[in-house]
Amino acid sequence: MTKLDEIDHRILRELTRDARQSNLALADRVGLSPSACLRRVQTLERIGVIKGYRAVLDLDRLGIGFTAYVTVGLNNHTKASQEAFERAIARAPQVRECHNITGTVEYLLRIETTDLAAYKHWHTEVLGVLPQVQSITTFVVMGSPKDERA
Repeated sequence: MTKLDEIDHRILRELTRDARQSNLALADRVGLSPSACLRRVQTLERIGVIKGYRAVLDLDRLGIGFTAYVTVGLNNHTKASQEAFERAIARAPQVRECHNITGTVEYLLRIETTDLAAYKHWHTEVLGVLPQVQSITTFVVMGSPKDERA
């Protein structure tokens, strides 16, 4: 684990809030000179604390009107079954996140589609036909009052 100080944490919070801000603005917000701030950001990138930068998309403008979290239980708990499931899920553009979790099911997925009908089609024709799948539970997102994903 990398040892970070309070300034590093402030830099990370600021970049999480707005990664496109100038180094000058970032330095001002965290209380460093621009050169010291740039060195710290470059170090955080080099050591892998900052893995990359992403755009935050407006799903409504992209025509994505339906988001759900889906739990998936597998009928076979072998490594081969998990790998086959993960390969199939990797090919599905509707799956924006896939997490292997503990508990009564093996996976938690975040799904984005245009609408409920598109989700139903994906649920029935893609996820539901995978031979590894034993159970599917869908949780429809009605709103997201806090979402810090980038």
